[in-house]
Amino acid sequence: MFTGIVQSIATVAAITDRPGLRSFTLAFPLGFLEGQEIGASVACDGTCLTVTQHRDALHADFDVMQQSLNLTTLGTLQVGSRINVERAARDGVEIGGHPLSGHIDFQATVAEIRRPENNHVLRIAVPAPWMRYVFPKGYIAINGASLTIAEADRQAGWFEVWLIPETLRQTTFGDKQVGDALNIEIERQTQVLVDTVRDTLEERLGPLLPALKDLLRERGVEIPE
Repeated sequence: MFTGIVQSIATVAAITDRPGLRSFTLAFPLGFLEGQEIGASVACDGTCLTVTQHRDALHADFDVMQQSLNLTTLGTLQVGSRINVERAARDGVEIGGHPLSGHIDFQATVAEIRRPENNHVLRIAVPAPWMRYVFPKGYIAINGASLTIAEADRQAGWFEVWLIPETLRQTTFGDKQVGDALNIEIERQTQVLVDTVRDTLEERLGPLLPALKDLLRERGVEIPE
């Protein structure tokens, strides 16, 4: 488990490809790997990866299977790329964000960037099926960082997060440009609640549900699919 509080930024030092597998050597700041054992978990841009080798006090290796490369932004990393990293949470640790599994649900895209004074606003475009889990003031994990959703437009398919200078300093969000892809992990309690309500409605209403949706649409109420 992870807390969603990014601890540092790592840099891709080397990439090795084998059939169905890609290995990354990541360079970490001094002290990040201290006391870490082989087999430990590290969230790399929100994706839970396993340490396979420590090369020295600053470098560690990670293997990534093809499925993870396809589902996440890890498949686009190059030597020199910078990523958010967090070590697995220890028992009793303060959770300053919200609990994360490190299992990415989908990729989203930076649609717009605004920079009001002392703030940095990202508008993020989301594939339609996933917008049902996005609510203003709710939690969401973006590249491993626990963030609060400021605004969301379910019909247009986007949400916004506001980033303070400390968040920009501690993460790679300041590097992102319009069109860049991001790893998204939905807050699990929200997902369970939404899916349970939808399943209950479908079970109880059954054949009446399409007619109810049509009736609501006639009155200007759109129900997300």
